[in-house]
Amino acid sequence: MLSNQTIISQFLLLGLPILPEHQHLFYALFLAMYLTTVLGNLIIIILILLDSHLHTPMYLFLSNLSFSDLCFSSVTMPKLLQNMKSQDPSIPYAGCLTQMYFLMVFGAMESFLLMVMAYDRYVAICFPLHYTTIMSPKLCICLMGLCWVLTMLYSMLHTLLLARLSFCENNVIPQFFCDISALLKLACSDIHINELMIFIFGGLASVVPFLLIIVSYVKIICSILKVSSTRVIHKVFSTCGSHLSVVSLFYGTIIGLYIFPSTNNSTVKETVMALMYTVVTPMLNPFIYSLRNRDIKEALIRVFCKKNISL
Repeated sequence: MLSNQTIISQFLLLGLPILPEHQHLFYALFLAMYLTTVLGNLIIIILILLDSHLHTPMYLFLSNLSFSDLCFSSVTMPKLLQNMKSQDPSIPYAGCLTQMYFLMVFGAMESFLLMVMAYDRYVAICFPLHYTTIMSPKLCICLMGLCWVLTMLYSMLHTLLLARLSFCENNVIPQFFCDISALLKLACSDIHINELMIFIFGGLASVVPFLLIIVSYVKIICSILKVSSTRVIHKVFSTCGSHLSVVSLFYGTIIGLYIFPSTNNSTVKETVMALMYTVVTPMLNPFIYSLRNRDIKEALIRVFCKKNISL
């Protein structure tokens, strides 16, 4: 058994199943998608910082979500683009674990933020008169701090547990990033503890927030069904529409990739789902919030008008 083990200094990222003659086209496409992600999320963050009308709990959480999306995409995309350009699929052992750590931080952070945003909408719709009292600045800061601390501890636990494992000669990861499930398949050591921790804490970080989001929206729907006004119902759904779209996009890809993986080990299907999860979702989130959100549109107009007046 010991003869089959070796000290792994690097891993090889298999990357995307793209034909060589199409490499340049897809490189340009992914570069455009990454730049769109960076620009879109930066605009959301800057607008919320500059416009005092957006200094509310909802937009505090949204700015953190945009920051998380920006970082989440930046963990994988630059390395993917570099590998496509240089044709060198290697990533150092320490670099792989670092990438995995930050992927888990920002992935779990998005899950927690979507849960907090659902709670915010629940309070705003079901307890409108007490909203400012319940969602006080102190509570919002505590919620944000708790989310960041929990995600960092969660990610550090899995990274340290993975770092203790030994790996065999096979160092090829059938993905374009260092995914924890792919790394565990390459390990020669006993991974039962790792799998148990993923089952327990992975459930706490993804399943529990998802269930709490569903509970929040069930309560919201029950509350608005008591209101006979069509205008009020339409306003509620327009307010929650952006959040529901992001939740569907985020959890839909997670369910497809991790909860119901391909039964025939289809690498292509898993790669496509991973692209949706790590690339497409962070790119689309700013568009979902800007196109469906009147406050963001009005803030954009105010900021540009101020800039034109000052000029």
